[in-house]
Amino acid sequence: MKPYVLKRGPDSPAEPKFSLNYEAELNPGQLAAVKAVDGPILVIAGAGSGKTRTLVYRVARLIESGIPPEAILLLTFTRKAAEEMLQRVGALIGFRTDRVTGGTFHSVANLLLRRYGKAIGLESGFTILDRGDTEDVINLLRTQHGLNDKAKRFPRKNALAEIFSKAVNKMLPVEDVVLGEFPHFTDEIEDLQKLHRAFEAYKRKRLLVDYDDLLVRFRELLETDEGVRRRIADSYRYIMVDEYQDTNLLQAEIVRKAAFTHDNVMVVGDDSQSIYAFRGATFRNIMDFPKLFPGTQIFKLEENYRSTQPILTLANEVINQAAEKYAKTLFTRKCQGPAPVLITAADENTQSRFVAQRVLELREEGVPLADIAVLFRSSFHSFDLEIELSRRNIPFVKRGGFKFIETAHVKDVLAHLRVVENPRDAVSWNRLLLLLESVGPKKSQALIESILAKEANGLDALREASAKGSGPGAQGLQDLVRVLEEVSGGRMTPAEQMNAVCGYYLPILKQHYDDYPKRIKDVEHLYTIAARYGKLESFLADLALEPPDESVFDVEAEDRDDERLVLSTIHSAKGLEWHSVFIIWALDGKFPSVYSMTADDELEEERRLFYVAITRAKQNLYVSYPVNVYDKPSGMVLSKPSRFLDEVRRDCLETWSLVDEDAFN
Repeated sequence: MKPYVLKRGPDSPAEPKFSLNYEAELNPGQLAAVKAVDGPILVIAGAGSGKTRTLVYRVARLIESGIPPEAILLLTFTRKAAEEMLQRVGALIGFRTDRVTGGTFHSVANLLLRRYGKAIGLESGFTILDRGDTEDVINLLRTQHGLNDKAKRFPRKNALAEIFSKAVNKMLPVEDVVLGEFPHFTDEIEDLQKLHRAFEAYKRKRLLVDYDDLLVRFRELLETDEGVRRRIADSYRYIMVDEYQDTNLLQAEIVRKAAFTHDNVMVVGDDSQSIYAFRGATFRNIMDFPKLFPGTQIFKLEENYRSTQPILTLANEVINQAAEKYAKTLFTRKCQGPAPVLITAADENTQSRFVAQRVLELREEGVPLADIAVLFRSSFHSFDLEIELSRRNIPFVKRGGFKFIETAHVKDVLAHLRVVENPRDAVSWNRLLLLLESVGPKKSQALIESILAKEANGLDALREASAKGSGPGAQGLQDLVRVLEEVSGGRMTPAEQMNAVCGYYLPILKQHYDDYPKRIKDVEHLYTIAARYGKLESFLADLALEPPDESVFDVEAEDRDDERLVLSTIHSAKGLEWHSVFIIWALDGKFPSVYSMTADDELEEERRLFYVAITRAKQNLYVSYPVNVYDKPSGMVLSKPSRFLDEVRRDCLETWSLVDEDAFN
């Protein structure tokens, strides 16, 4: 067939001229993703591979290609992330980006529901309830439905809000959420379903929308009105989604429906960093994207700009064992660096001593405390370390969960021991008295005044009060007197005192906190710490120590007194990086946890969590685990390193043994 060449006419559009040299600014993987324009695109962005840079340059290139900014929709997980990306685009191409729609799924849903919501009966003047408002509405309905009867155990407002929210985000019936995550409320399923229906009806009748409703009603809008769905799809002809591995099923459906006329969707994420299942995110979204959007082009970003090659080699080894993944191999031009270190500690406190000592050594070597992080699977894994750091005057900030002595249930237990040690501790008296049924602030204050008036033995005042009264209030005081008498007198060790208090406190814990199964673990851990002490005074004094608020003793660098070592759960550390990273409790049964070993999908998420922890380190990585640890819930003695380390080549890790200084004397 003979070709006939059409010449460019006078009005034909010229090839776009780019102000940026994209080839010079981006590596080959990034450039390929940025130059892709039409159709569904999946960018698998390995840890530290310049994901944000890729998104920024793609928005810039789309605009420079002549695509109207108002046709671009950028969905991120924080408003700040979207704003920063668009500011960077503007700085790159000297173009105002205020016509690009950028924001979170929820903010975009709010915008479009106010514009088109009438199609589903939602007036534009709806009010958005924050979490506190939501809980208050639920509590009101709980009372109206007679579900606040003290004789009957029923979830409180915060637990109810969590159950209802999970049902929405995981697209599951309330019954399934209760059976899977709140089994201790199985007997209340019928009432929970009734309350949930009443909650939904209440909001709709009063033009109220909670945080989760923004997504639910937006999906409803896209589903039920084809005219509106087409208008939205035609308006946003280029959709980009950041951190796609963290989306839930609801968000994936919204993306699919919002792009039904064009399929011009680019999602960026890393399947190996999908770690938020507990929030409703699903690993399946990123794995099944090519099924949802047939014809998907897949690009991989594998060059890492954060870590040294020895750290990346370990990360690759860990994630290569994943049952399902997009194959990729992280590499870097930073070829040299110390090998990751595996440290075996005799027990938990030895592990804490190692971390504290090595942190101080790193600081002497010039690494600021703020550029060092200690990461852990669960918040309570750092409790012993917090005590050790306080002993050594090493200031720290903790992210993810509360500090040990700031958790309400730990404060409750310690209040009982503190009044034994100091009968004039009015604050602790108030705390433990308010735990009792029929004791409010007024009665508590009167009892405390009576207790303090009897300097010799404040328990006499409680005995008198219980003798005068009747009913559950008097019984509660009698039980309190009994346990305080039992642990007084100096005959018991701190561990024995803790055991007695816990036996008394456990029913109160279950009564006051709907998530008591999680809190019981913290109390058990407090017992293991108490077992190391011979005197109650020393135990309480160490726990009372807090990081200095003003400064840390440092004769060499007074100008760095505001430094803080970072302690963080791995979930809270995602997206961050530090020069030196410690991963503690890398013990099989703790990381991965015993509970995850029975479900393949949970075990795989634990593997991805470990991968995220490793890839936070830039230069130094220390992985430690204590041996011969007794796990009370499972009844097992845990002594092996994490199975994720068992699967890697031995030459990926240097091993250190900890030897006490006294052994050399």
